[in-house]
Amino acid sequence: MQIIKSIDSLRQALAPLAKEGKRIGLVPTMGALHEGHGALIKASVSECDVTVVSVFLNPIQFGKNEDLDKYPKRLEADAKLAESIGADFVFAPSVAEMYPDGDPMTLVRDEQLEGMYCGAYRPGHFRGVLTVVSKLFLISGANDAFFGEKDYQQVFLIERMVKDLNFNIKIHRVKIVREESGLARSSRNEYLTEEERAQALGIYNGLKAAKAAYEAGERSVLKIRDIVVKSIVAARGVVQYVEVASQKTLQKCNGALGEEKAVILAAAFFGKTRLIDNMELN
Repeated sequence: MQIIKSIDSLRQALAPLAKEGKRIGLVPTMGALHEGHGALIKASVSECDVTVVSVFLNPIQFGKNEDLDKYPKRLEADAKLAESIGADFVFAPSVAEMYPDGDPMTLVRDEQLEGMYCGAYRPGHFRGVLTVVSKLFLISGANDAFFGEKDYQQVFLIERMVKDLNFNIKIHRVKIVREESGLARSSRNEYLTEEERAQALGIYNGLKAAKAAYEAGERSVLKIRDIVVKSIVAARGVVQYVEVASQKTLQKCNGALGEEKAVILAAAFFGKTRLIDNMELN
């Protein structure tokens, strides 16, 4: 496996493989890899001939008061994990390599959805995500890209961007990987104290309870939402948002759920750590 840090070098490495007809898979990450990322890499290795894992802590998707400076950074360990799963390349560019003129003037946006859910509390976040993902698609020339469903809004926006802008790439959704307790795996779980880690199960337990109520016949959006809210609050979490949305459009559902498939989206703080999770209602 090779660690590559320049755009030109990655293109030069991948060009002959593409000419040979090799299928190239891309797994975009911000580093601090865990088993959730491992599932993405495994999916790429199984589907593609060549797997590229990008490790880039993208500054333009972080707000002024967010955790950019303390976000875990461990390229050597990330590379070892990626290699052990079967990745062929780790692309680890510097900020100067990706943005040589400073913050880019050209940004990719979804004006309809970028300000909802997570975007309502993280202004500019999703335009930063869509911009860097677009760059990674163009730099790698990948045929396939793999994203985790924990970041439900993110993968939805990326799928819509690919469709709207005619990117010639297939997006693969990979199911949420959870710890044995049920907590969704996240690089930010490292910030949790032992007590907060136990409390953080309130978000998952609430989602499970809400889904169970749905499967038992509950169709009130308000009641489904309140089950999750009460579970988080009972676990001493601070709710940022809990919403029920359409899986097809990601617009908020109101009143009673009908035939359209829905998803519960949730974000909450446990201590100072912000966690997100979701659960589909099928």
